[in-house]
Order: sequence, then C-alpha cells, then structure tokens
Amino acid sequence: MNEKKFNPEKLQKLNNPQRLVDIPPDYIWEKLHIKKPDIFVEIGAGTAFFSVAFFEKFKPSTLYACDLSGVMVNYIEKNVSLKYPNIIPVKTEENSVPLEDGIAGLVFMINLHHELDNPSRLVEEAYRLLKPDGQIFVVDWKKKDMPEGPPTLIRCLPEKVKEQMVRAGFKNISIHNELQKHFLVIGNN
Repeated sequence: MNEKKFNPEKLQKLNNPQRLVDIPPDYIWEKLHIKKPDIFVEIGAGTAFFSVAFFEKFKPSTLYACDLSGVMVNYIEKNVSLKYPNIIPVKTEENSVPLEDGIAGLVFMINLHHELDNPSRLVEEAYRLLKPDGQIFVVDWKKKDMPEGPPTLIRCLPEKVKEQMVRAGFKNISIHNELQKHFLVIGNN
C-alpha cells in the first residue's frame, strides 16, 4: 500500500466527531456562494463522514460519496446509504470519477490532497464534474508540525492547491487559513 494513502483498516478514525469541530461544515458553507444545493460530489469520501454532515445540513438532492478504496465504498453501502439513500457510493480510480460531465454544483475534497500522487489531475477531474456555475473546495492539513494528521513532509501548501485550480480553469480562488489545523481553498467554475 502507498504510504501516503489512508489505511482502510483504521476507518473508524474517520468517524471521530472531533473532525466536525476541526473542520466545521458551517464555516465552509459561509465561504461558499451556493444558492440552492442540488448535486454534491465528495472525492475521497472515506466513510462518508463529511458527506453525511453536508447532506444533513445543506440538503442537496443527491450526494455522490466517491472513494478509491473498495473497503470504504462497501462501508458506505452498508452503513450510510441504507439510512441516507441519496448518498450514493461511487468507486473511483486515482484520477478518474465515473460520473457525467457537468453533473455537480459542488465538488469537495477533505484531507485528501496530501495523499494524491497527481493532485493536478484530480483537480482537473473536479472541474469536469462541475456545472458552469459550480464550486470546488479543498480542505487539508496545514503544513506544520502537530501531533495528529499525516507526516508534515507529505502535507501540501494552500498556494500549491490554488495553482492547481488556476491551471484547471477555476476562477475567483480564495485561500482561508482561519482553522487551527487545516486550510480551505475555494474555486469557482
């Protein structure tokens, strides 16, 4: 297994309620400019912990919870989709999400960017998935030493994420560093 990738055997760590304190959905939502939520796509959904939080709070019609790991997709099918039938698990490849072009009003990735071998390619894929007025946000660990999270060496800088978004075609990109452990980068299609 790639040492950068999250170990699916530790999936219960992804369901820690402290994650909603560290990365509050309301904080992110205030920074977005979505009038009426329709279709959301979370790439790197893991156990769909944040998919559920965003689904409950903002009521999109459908939320595709996408992950590379078959273990995670199976977990979502068995533990999330039964209670939330509009949260649909999707098995992805590293840089490819098998959904239609222009399907989503919002694409998001939380604590995924540092795991990617080719993050620019996945940002381009997110651009493909978005409607013309759609938005993307990326949350990831700040590149500083702290007792939790991935090794500092593999963490990325928000400025690098912004560069990747610019190259993919996103506009009006903003970086937000107010969270203690994480940065937030938002782009518009």
